[in-house]
Amino acid sequence: MIDPVQRREFLKLSALVPVVATGGALGVIGSAVAAPTEKTVAYQVNGRPFEGMIVYDSSVQTKRPIIFMQPDWYGVNADNIAQARLIAGKDYVVLMADMFGAGYAGKTKARPELAAAVGAMHGDLPLTLACGNAAFNALFAEADKLGIVDGRKKVAIGYCAGAGFLIEHARSGADFSAIVTFHITNPNPSFAGTPCNIKGRVLAIHGSADPVTPKAKMDAFADELTQAKVDWQVMMIGGMTHELNEKNRRKAYMLMRDFFTETL
Repeated sequence: MIDPVQRREFLKLSALVPVVATGGALGVIGSAVAAPTEKTVAYQVNGRPFEGMIVYDSSVQTKRPIIFMQPDWYGVNADNIAQARLIAGKDYVVLMADMFGAGYAGKTKARPELAAAVGAMHGDLPLTLACGNAAFNALFAEADKLGIVDGRKKVAIGYCAGAGFLIEHARSGADFSAIVTFHITNPNPSFAGTPCNIKGRVLAIHGSADPVTPKAKMDAFADELTQAKVDWQVMMIGGMTHELNEKNRRKAYMLMRDFFTETL
């Protein structure tokens, strides 16, 4: 999760540090003029309206790999859209899931309300999976219609509570060749004994000082992945808490892009 001060710092960073189109690193965009584009996609889960978003650069004419993104507990809001724009750059198309319903992100919420929304989703595994699957299917169908994605290349990222939702989705056998989580909340199964059918590689980027998800939970997550014979890595960043900030975001995103480059 990112507090308002850290959000402002992120927006400053996103203006100063665009993503290059080659090489899997962060740097300065070349001669082509970027055209960041967002497209809202409406869909339903059990009759309830949801609104995910496709984020991409419309100046790029080639089909790009997909990054399915599960944002933090703020949902599809302006700050997470800015983050998706930074990640997409010219290399990827980001499909950002809505896990809380249309209109959720537009309402200001205190921490107890945010925590209640996450808790309700986390405690209902069938709903978590239904929302994740519906989001991916609707967003992919629209992106494919636009002719901007290479459907053979699918990876995923998740932040905070969204990372926990993503891992549950992956446990169910979702077809992502690589998954990266950032300061994951709830890395362990919602229900004990849930089979681990993760198909792709996993990189968990985490903070050694994270007060929300301590090392013991990450160790249990690593044990689960090992037993399931998943190709996994946990990158502990010393002193990092439950956040990405101006000190560690650049490092985390370089690790992510290198991981995806190796995989794709």
